[in-house]
Amino acid sequence: MALPQAMTQPGRRFAMAEIGETRAGDRTRLAVLAIALLVAGSAFAMLFSVTTGTSDASILEVIGNVTGSEGALSARDRIIIFDIRLPRTILGFLIGASLAVSGTVMQGLFRNPLADPGLVGVSSGASLGAVAMIVLGSGLAAPFQAFFGIYALPVAAFGGGLVTTLLLYRIATRHGQTSVATMLLAGIALGALTLALTGLLIYVANDQQLRDLTFWSMGSLAGATWTKIAAAGPIILLSFTALPFMARGLNAITLGEAAAFHMGVPVQRLKNVAIVGVAAATGASVAVSGGIGFVGIVVPHILRMAIGPDHRFLLPAAALLGGSLLIFADVLARTLVAPAELPIGIITAAVGGPFFLWILLRQRSRLAL
Repeated sequence: MALPQAMTQPGRRFAMAEIGETRAGDRTRLAVLAIALLVAGSAFAMLFSVTTGTSDASILEVIGNVTGSEGALSARDRIIIFDIRLPRTILGFLIGASLAVSGTVMQGLFRNPLADPGLVGVSSGASLGAVAMIVLGSGLAAPFQAFFGIYALPVAAFGGGLVTTLLLYRIATRHGQTSVATMLLAGIALGALTLALTGLLIYVANDQQLRDLTFWSMGSLAGATWTKIAAAGPIILLSFTALPFMARGLNAITLGEAAAFHMGVPVQRLKNVAIVGVAAATGASVAVSGGIGFVGIVVPHILRMAIGPDHRFLLPAAALLGGSLLIFADVLARTLVAPAELPIGIITAAVGGPFFLWILLRQRSRLAL
């Protein structure tokens, strides 16, 4: 079937901008308003997280301490706020944003609503790389550890996530078409394989490594430090720099790779950047927080129902909402059973599992699953 003439004319090479405008329709103003509200909501979430817990410091006292006004915090409260809670809040926002954006990009790239780093094996591949670094960092991987320093764990997780993503895309794509069923089944198979290799590494780990891996595997921000932010933050932020250049291409690729190519989209370059970016963001997040699932599938769906599918607005909104939701989930994790603490992965799974089942039932007939 021939493409419309307007889509093949050289002067319309970047017609994907019009696609974004058409798809957004009357929701453009709504999307802009939603992003503004999400910015304010993110600021509130951070202040709420920093001032919630055993310390009696209020939001006004924290703001006053930062601005240098009177009513400064006590030495104890300053340690709690700025050395424990603030790095935890910042790291939680970065991880939530990276997982939500990664899910949004994968759903746009694979053109299906079920793609998510945690569901198709990308997170498990990143976990394998991180576990290998934890267990072998003082042995076989010692040169790697010495060369990369504090970046060794995020880089190892990035490598595991990248290999898994490339394998997944290779298996699920044939003649330029990506099969949803094949992608999900391949993700299950790759997840099982990486889980087996992870189990083998855990089997040879010592007692201290086993203790670390047990809590790490359930997902937690309890060990957040400025050092971990310095290790994972630059990788996550670097992957975000490609988002403004991917939005219009992801809008166009929803019509199919052939149509996007004739509209002037460098499809192969877009796929390469998307795959590397998702692997980097997911790998860095998994390395410092462990397994936190369902953020990447819940957030994009909530936003698509609210502001539409235009990736120009969807990607920044996903970053803001994902970061805010993970901050609130972390507050629940450390207050529900205080003074103990729930792994944050339990909170996100308890909320995301039923939501995913609802999405699956809603899309079952359309996807022929």
